[in-house]
Amino acid sequence: MDKFIEVINLTYSYRPGNGNEVKALNGINMKVFKGEFLAVTGQNGSGKSTLARHFNGLLKPRSGNVLVGGFSILDKNRLAEIRKMIGMVFQNPDNQLVSSIVEEDVAFGPENLGLPPETIRSRVGWALETLNIENLRRESPNNLSEGQKQLVAIAGVLAMKPECIVLDEPTTHLDPRSRRELLEIIIRLNREEGITIILLTHFMKEVVFCDRMIVMDLGEIKISGTPHEVFEKTTEIVRLGLDFPVATQLAAGLRGKGLKLPGNIITTEELIAQLCLLK
Repeated sequence: MDKFIEVINLTYSYRPGNGNEVKALNGINMKVFKGEFLAVTGQNGSGKSTLARHFNGLLKPRSGNVLVGGFSILDKNRLAEIRKMIGMVFQNPDNQLVSSIVEEDVAFGPENLGLPPETIRSRVGWALETLNIENLRRESPNNLSEGQKQLVAIAGVLAMKPECIVLDEPTTHLDPRSRRELLEIIIRLNREEGITIILLTHFMKEVVFCDRMIVMDLGEIKISGTPHEVFEKTTEIVRLGLDFPVATQLAAGLRGKGLKLPGNIITTEELIAQLCLLK
């Protein structure tokens, strides 16, 4: 796959109210490839949100650099172009909803790109239809559920047609059903629309569907690999205070009761398939 984002020895520090310097990122090196689904996980304070905010230049590094499509986020002349390539969806959708009508909100981004009215209308319709919320077109965001608000926020980013969408803990405030539905839509955007997805999450159930994942702790990348590779590092996962996918936990419990199941099960489908083989 072609390289899309390259993070080079990235370091970032900030000073909280007490004035002491806190190093949030410490020498991060990583790559994101076009069309992949990358999950970034870690406990609160691990640095994953700080890292994501460097991808489109919302934050500037203390040292190091980030290249997006070959362009540096340190080049002010390229920031507008970089931000067209990378769309950000934040944890709280209310922070991104700016209009009193859904379709106007979704049109806000394309309008700022200076697109012709007919193109804007086409993109708004496409984004709403893609996310299955065309029926909300004339609704007020204030009347929507948290899950619907999050979909509208994603639609606003999608209508700008970025090459990559970064989602920062998008399911945190959702109920299990809404969380599952939103994840299905994110997967579809990646697999059917070819959009590069970077998902920041602490829900292990969500990362099992990604192509690759990285685990962060104290501003550093501690583990990187496919979900199967990462969850094989049992000792390290426990040390970092992370959970295992539900299917992995169930399989471990069943092995403890004498069932001969492999140790690399991470999805419900894999668990069911292995249980069927035992018959």
